[in-house]
Amino acid sequence: MLHALIAALLLAPPALQAKPSPPLTQDEIFLAARAAVRADDYDKLGKYEAQLEGYLLQPYVQAWRLLPRLEDLPAERVRAFLEREDGTVLAQQVRREWLKALGKKRQWDLFRAEYPLFVGEDNDVACYALQARWEQQDASALAEVRAKWVAPRDLPAGCVPLAEAMIASGQYTNRQVWERIRLLLEAGAVSSAWRSAEYLPPSEALNRAQLFAVAAGPQRFLDDKKKNWSKRAVRELTMFALHRLARTDPVAAAGYWDKKLRAGFSEEEQGYVWGQLALRAARRNLPEALEWYRHAAEAGAQLSEEQIAWRLRAALRQGDWGQVLVSAHLMSPPQSNEPAWIYWQGRAAQALGNDTEARTQFARIAGEHHFYARLAAEELGLAFDIPPKGFTPTAEDVAAIGRQSGFQRALALYQLGQRLDSAREWIWTIRGMDDKQLLAAAEFARQNQMFDRAINTADRTQALHDFSVRYLAPYRNALGESARAQQLEEAWVLGLVRQESRFISEIKSSAGAAGLMQLMPATAKWVAGRMGMRDYSWRRVTDAGVNAALGTWYLRHVLDDLDGSPVLAAAAYNAGPGRARRWRDTHPLEGAIYAETIPFNETRDYVKKVMNNTMYYAAMLGGHVRPLKARLGIIAPRGGNDRIIAEREAEQEEPQ
Repeated sequence: MLHALIAALLLAPPALQAKPSPPLTQDEIFLAARAAVRADDYDKLGKYEAQLEGYLLQPYVQAWRLLPRLEDLPAERVRAFLEREDGTVLAQQVRREWLKALGKKRQWDLFRAEYPLFVGEDNDVACYALQARWEQQDASALAEVRAKWVAPRDLPAGCVPLAEAMIASGQYTNRQVWERIRLLLEAGAVSSAWRSAEYLPPSEALNRAQLFAVAAGPQRFLDDKKKNWSKRAVRELTMFALHRLARTDPVAAAGYWDKKLRAGFSEEEQGYVWGQLALRAARRNLPEALEWYRHAAEAGAQLSEEQIAWRLRAALRQGDWGQVLVSAHLMSPPQSNEPAWIYWQGRAAQALGNDTEARTQFARIAGEHHFYARLAAEELGLAFDIPPKGFTPTAEDVAAIGRQSGFQRALALYQLGQRLDSAREWIWTIRGMDDKQLLAAAEFARQNQMFDRAINTADRTQALHDFSVRYLAPYRNALGESARAQQLEEAWVLGLVRQESRFISEIKSSAGAAGLMQLMPATAKWVAGRMGMRDYSWRRVTDAGVNAALGTWYLRHVLDDLDGSPVLAAAAYNAGPGRARRWRDTHPLEGAIYAETIPFNETRDYVKKVMNNTMYYAAMLGGHVRPLKARLGIIAPRGGNDRIIAEREAEQEEPQ
């Protein structure tokens, strides 16, 4: 039977015989090479490279072949690639990894020759550069390692010998070791803290089992009252336990930190604990935060920038404008000159009757284009106007951009779905450009539907602007139609989409969200069911019309569920309705204060940008532009059952 079937196939007319597959295009070969890299199949990679001779992206395959072998390749081979690709982002990526390999092998002559050509920042490379200087008896290298020592992460390999030399020479004492351990424990890097604890003398040694037990269950350690407080390690473990518990329940942690327990600790240690408790209370918007900050100050605690920022936010929540100014005065000049703190210093001066100082502060930022600049301008009574177009690139300007190899590679990678590599190429290529060049590059991106690159590039200009590119509105028909169907303000929807996806319809996030409005699978399915969308499938979510319909329905649902507040709805869209509810207060709260005191860094930034985007889109669409402060409104106090609802939806993780 089988033989007969084979014979029949052999005798079949040519039309019935299987046709040979068409040869792969170079784009397809490149994508296959990318897959081979991810599978660590470097034999295939070599075959693919041979098929890509003359292809625009061939250097990527060459780099992928070099990178895993940098420790073993002769210098001439690596330098040949670097010279061939001189000035490209690929050359810098290979040079960075080669410098790490040279440092690891202590090939300092080669390292010193190559390091001046490296552009960019990299902790590992920077540490090997310090070690290279130290090897030449440059004592200043040791002092510069401190910035790495106080960073809450593992020391890069190149900095370990320098740190150990500082310890051996007595320049780093046990105090500095404990300082580093505390920073690591605050960041949750328990394993790194244990590795740093190996530098402690036996008299202050930590118990590894106890350290990890405290990390897993701080209350159990705190409940054990039989401790020898005279031992430094015991006190540090207790402080870690209090900090660990305060991440989830600051009030419970403060309950353990009673007068009897505090008596066993030095004033410096008491100040440290109060500072940690205050920070965690402030991040959870608890009214106890300011009192605990006061205890920290009384003990002479040296607060970090994060602690000071949250001290100011706690004062905002309490409406204590005097403490807002006190907190601002604790800041370093760079921190106090950030736009947020300039604005709130102005508001505090205004509330305390110093109108001249208030106007001075507002005027410092009112001419800029961010959230706090808009609020400051409104305090000064300045009308909202979109800056005039400062420069319109000609067709030749745009064509000149398109001839640059970096932009050509960025576009090719973008069209192949390699967005991360494309972004690297793009960012590298626009570095150092003036405003006119940036606007020409933004227009090149817009014409090629690289909407995220267009927006981000136009956002970089300093004096000459084009807000029609900064605030592009692709897919406006689909988004506008869906916004009107849900009785949502079109400008607000566009402002949210700009922040969510930069109008890339097919984009998918690492968390699994997809499309213009970045819908999660479960949310999209639930909304489709509620809408009665009969032909729904997850594959359709990246279709602009489908995504706009689903996303705006959900946005309307969230808005209705949260008292019609666009601030709460934006926070909920990013972080979930339960969190948005819980971040309200027991009393009415100014919308700007609510936004500034959102505990999640990402959501806080997101809400401000969505609301600021909305202002610009409203102006671009024409008609009356409502003031930003009016849009932010007043956030109603949380109701009696909000805490229960919020807890059901609450995060288990520590706020960012």
